[in-house]
Amino acid sequence: MLKKIITFTYILLFINFNSFADENKRSLKVGLLAPFSGEYKDMGQSIMLSLQLALDEIDNDDVKIYPRDSGFNNPKKLIQSIESLKEENVKVVIGPISQEDFESLSNFKDMIFISPSNIDPKIQSNILSIGVSLESQIKSIENFIKDNKRKKTVIMYPKNEYTTLIDAKINSININNKKIFKYSSDPKVLTSDIEKLTNYKQRKRNLISRVKILEQKEDEASKLELKRLEQKYTIGKVNFDSVIIIDFGDSLKSVLTSLVYSDVDQDEVLIVTVNQWFDKSIFLENSIENLYYPSVDINNFQKYKKKYSNIYGLQPTEITILTYDALGLIYYIWNKKNYKIVSMKDFMIKDNIKGKIGTFSIKDGRLIQKLNMYKVSDKKFIKF
Repeated sequence: MLKKIITFTYILLFINFNSFADENKRSLKVGLLAPFSGEYKDMGQSIMLSLQLALDEIDNDDVKIYPRDSGFNNPKKLIQSIESLKEENVKVVIGPISQEDFESLSNFKDMIFISPSNIDPKIQSNILSIGVSLESQIKSIENFIKDNKRKKTVIMYPKNEYTTLIDAKINSININNKKIFKYSSDPKVLTSDIEKLTNYKQRKRNLISRVKILEQKEDEASKLELKRLEQKYTIGKVNFDSVIIIDFGDSLKSVLTSLVYSDVDQDEVLIVTVNQWFDKSIFLENSIENLYYPSVDINNFQKYKKKYSNIYGLQPTEITILTYDALGLIYYIWNKKNYKIVSMKDFMIKDNIKGKIGTFSIKDGRLIQKLNMYKVSDKKFIKF
């Protein structure tokens, strides 16, 4: 039997207003832990505005938001804010935004925290992270690689503070004949690393040798081949047919540039990376013709950004759509559980949940996002 799909939009717009329950029991108090002061105060304000959008769609006076300034990496302020929420009898809280703050939540087992963090989709005793996790992205990429019948895959990522975390995540990748390649985060060393991966120097020597031979010939076929080789850096194929790059920003762009410089044939090699949130600079600043990656639903994301911008005159950060969906999830569970949320067990539902960012499910103690694959080509994002 197909699992039921629950759409937040439907839940938000078609609400049962029957007042058969006691008013106090119908009250849904949702706390918010966000940085409303300091370096990241703009982020906190942006999150609060996103929740206001969600409240407007819910249109239910029984739902109240209790915002508290948790600072950023400030355990003392965070604990004070949680204690303040507890005094207000708030059971469910959106936040904190960083997994580094999770340790401070251990003394509040009777409260539930829905965090936009994407570090670990595994549900802890009282913490549910709803961010787009690397596990969710890897699962989508894994299916994509298999669907495209690739036989030799290189999984690439930099040597930095996240290396150990990525090491643990990629152990779950079920791709045959995969190779792990870690490269230097130093741009000066990166090119050399990519040359080793692609056997660039030997392929370059092959080109030079072939050109010398062709230069000694006068037949038309040799002249045509020589003209063609003048457009290439190397001769010979690389020893892989797909690449998964787990990297972001300028570092990712440097890797893509190095792959082009190393003469990796983009018609032969499938180049895939992780979620870039439709960052237009990814196709403005690299020479890769076709780049693929998993991401949230582009139509919903763009509609959300447009609505947010039209109402507030600001551009939302990516984290705000996650907190928007967090409130939708809490509201759905509250309705499903007869206007009460007792513990994290209430969130262990078998339904597939459809939010603004896409569909996700909670299985085997983990929240996994079902992501779409997108192709960056001709300066456009195309759903693949």
